[in-house]
Amino acid sequence: MTDLDRLRRQLGNPATARLLHRLRRRLTRGQPLTGTLSLDQPSPDERRAVEGLLGRPPGRGGTLTVNLDELDQVVRRSGMHPAGLAAAVEALTGTVAVLSDVRAAEAAAWRAASAPLAALGEARAELTMWCADPGTATLLRRLARSPDAAARLATELVAVLGALPTAGEPLTRLAARTTDDAHALDPDRPLATLVRSAIRATWWDGEPLPESAAMQRRMLWYAVGVTVDELSSTVLAVNLPIQPGCRLHTLAGPAAALGEPVVLTLRQLTRDDPTFTADEVYACENPTVLAAAADELGPACPPLVCVSGQPTTAALRLLSALTSAGARLRYHGDFDWGGLRIANLLHARLPWRPWRYRAEDYLAALAVHGSTRPLQGSRVEAAWDPELAAAMQGHGVRVEEELVLNDLLADLSGFASA
Repeated sequence: MTDLDRLRRQLGNPATARLLHRLRRRLTRGQPLTGTLSLDQPSPDERRAVEGLLGRPPGRGGTLTVNLDELDQVVRRSGMHPAGLAAAVEALTGTVAVLSDVRAAEAAAWRAASAPLAALGEARAELTMWCADPGTATLLRRLARSPDAAARLATELVAVLGALPTAGEPLTRLAARTTDDAHALDPDRPLATLVRSAIRATWWDGEPLPESAAMQRRMLWYAVGVTVDELSSTVLAVNLPIQPGCRLHTLAGPAAALGEPVVLTLRQLTRDDPTFTADEVYACENPTVLAAAADELGPACPPLVCVSGQPTTAALRLLSALTSAGARLRYHGDFDWGGLRIANLLHARLPWRPWRYRAEDYLAALAVHGSTRPLQGSRVEAAWDPELAAAMQGHGVRVEEELVLNDLLADLSGFASA
């Protein structure tokens, strides 16, 4: 019969705490409590307690050596614990889990949590590489923090990825349909981070993403046909060439008849499949250009779209629909590094030709209009003209669209009169 009171007095007291800790640590490592154990620089209380427990006179020196086989026999014979030293340690400190067993069980739990991803990779060839990538498992572990949470997260992840790509489905609707939680794919949720990682690896074309984190999210969702915040994503346009008989024509047709600009939401652009009829479409970076074109040319202005700086999902949707319908897109932006970044993004996503937006046009603008506004930031190469960045850096000044506005209006006027 175990004498717990005596066990606590003789092996569970403050003077034997360091010894007890060392004994438990051995057990957690799967090591037997045999052989010897040394305690460096024992205090007088430690030495008296341990050597008294072993029934030997106090020694001296900087090390206290404990024969664990002797201590086991003392524990058994004294009645402190008939099952021996290891059982006594557990009686005093609680059940000991061997670390190797704990780690093996934990590894098995993580493997089980990741099993749905492995199955998805086998079922969907395009997702095989991402599902098998060690980085994916690492990301899942970092976001979930426990195997149980990872299992739930992986199940939801498979459900969402199984529904991609979609054809213009709103993000909240996709989340509700696949996870029963309309907010499961909100930007700060772990599930959204995992899904965007899969989209980038699987459906993104490898081109650089915008610097804005919000725009990156929009672009990735757009790549798989998911609309994000379809009312706040807008695009500015004038005189869109829309075939009658669709909702978009009903909305924008009257404005085109008056030559008035319209602001279209992503929702309006995705409600149906409008037919566009123009052969040539112009696009600019700044609203000033579009407003001036509407003022000067009205209904005679050729179709003109403004990306308003960093292109929104709505702008990309509209321009993509126009070029897919056969329209030739001509683009002009600011001659600065930010303008070149925007144009590179468009160049990666859409087929367009420069509209007074080459090195020769930059130099001509400087010769005619001049500029004293310095370039700022890091150099950006222009994907459509390898000489443009060097020309801009050589002169060190930027040329904004407003400076060449009359030239742009002359081009639009010439198109209208042709």
